[in-house]
Amino acid sequence: MGNSALKAHLETAQKTGVFQLTGKGLTEFPEDLQKLASNLRTIDLSNNKIDLLPPLIGKFSFLKSLALNNNKLTALPEELCKLKKLETLHLNGNHLRQLPAAFGQLAALKTLSLSGNQLRTVPTQLCGLRHLDVVDLSRNQIQNVPDTVGELQAIELNLNQNQISQISVQISHCPRLKVLRLEENCLELSMLPQSILSDSQISLLAVEGNLFEIKKLRELEGYDKYMERFTATKKKFA
Repeated sequence: MGNSALKAHLETAQKTGVFQLTGKGLTEFPEDLQKLASNLRTIDLSNNKIDLLPPLIGKFSFLKSLALNNNKLTALPEELCKLKKLETLHLNGNHLRQLPAAFGQLAALKTLSLSGNQLRTVPTQLCGLRHLDVVDLSRNQIQNVPDTVGELQAIELNLNQNQISQISVQISHCPRLKVLRLEENCLELSMLPQSILSDSQISLLAVEGNLFEIKKLRELEGYDKYMERFTATKKKFA
């Protein structure tokens, strides 16, 4: 990728506030971008070979959307957590094992996608985020869902294709959680908290591909209550 091509992209980005350079084999975050730190609202560097997000990412204080899907990131810098206006963060298909300690400072975050990484647990930092709508943690190595999940504010939580065999009963206390996806995990029916059915806001529970037959779910106490919520939601969107 030549300098002239990059320059053209930068000029466009200065006018539009959008910098998009995907699938170009980039091995590092373009340092020249910091010249536009106050212009940019969107950065998309997906499908490259970037293995490091530099601390200068913290300078993009007006950034609303950042996408680095399918790169080679193993960690994120603490400086990322300074992006107070960031609403959308897509980091699918990297090698992330954890999130920065200060991740809970991304106060505006609404959508977080971390599918296809190497997370082993649901990051506790997510519980401080008050505006989260959708969290995608599918295709990771998560084995259990801890008690802290009860404070998660998300509307949709996707945990498909992990190795989950235990879920804290606290998940039924999530104040806004409507959609819970747990397909293709290692759940025994006895490990699924019945309060998800009888005593939560969840109106769509997807549990296909676990260690029990779906029809057994219908025999659990609270299933009728769950079906009432499920049907009411369906009617609303029909």
